[in-house]
Amino acid sequence: MDASAAGAISKAKKYVVGRKLGGGPRKKAVARSVKAGLQFPVGRIGRFLKKGRYAQRVGMGAPVYLASVLEYLAAELLELAGNAAKDNKKSRIIPRHLLLAIRNDQELGKLLAGVTIAHGGVLPNINPVLLPKKTAEKEPKSPKKAASSPKKLREKETNRCIYQSFESDKFT
Repeated sequence: MDASAAGAISKAKKYVVGRKLGGGPRKKAVARSVKAGLQFPVGRIGRFLKKGRYAQRVGMGAPVYLASVLEYLAAELLELAGNAAKDNKKSRIIPRHLLLAIRNDQELGKLLAGVTIAHGGVLPNINPVLLPKKTAEKEPKSPKKAASSPKKLREKETNRCIYQSFESDKFT
C-alpha cells in the first residue's frame, strides 16, 4: 500500500459512524411491550402472527394492537371473575367464577356464546312456571289468628270442626 491509499482509508474512517470504530457502548435493548406499556408480549405475538401465515406480511403495529386488545379482554374478564369469587367468599378464581363472569356480562356473553368452560356449571335459573303460585287476595293477619305453621292451622281447623259438631249434637 502506498501512502496515498493509507491516507484515504484514515480519512474514510473519520466519517464512519457506528460501533465498528468504537462509537461507544451499545444501548440496552428495550422490549416493545415496555415501549407500548403492556404486560402481554408484543414480540411473541408478532412471531405467532408471522408463523401462522395469516398474511404474507405483518406490519409493525399489528402485534402491538393485538397485544393491547388481548390484555384488555383478559383484564376485564379477570376483574369480573374476581368479583364473582369475592361474592362466593373465595380468594381463588376457579372455572365456575369465570363462567359466572362471562354469562352475567352481556358483551362477554355474546363474544363467548359458543364456548364451553370445563367445570363451569350453568347459571342458576328457576323457570317461573315451577315456582309456587301466589294467591290473589291475602287477608291481613290479625295478632289472634296468626299461625306459624301449617300443622297448627290443621289443628285449629280440626278443633273447630269437632266443637261445631259437639254443639250441634248437644241440642238434638
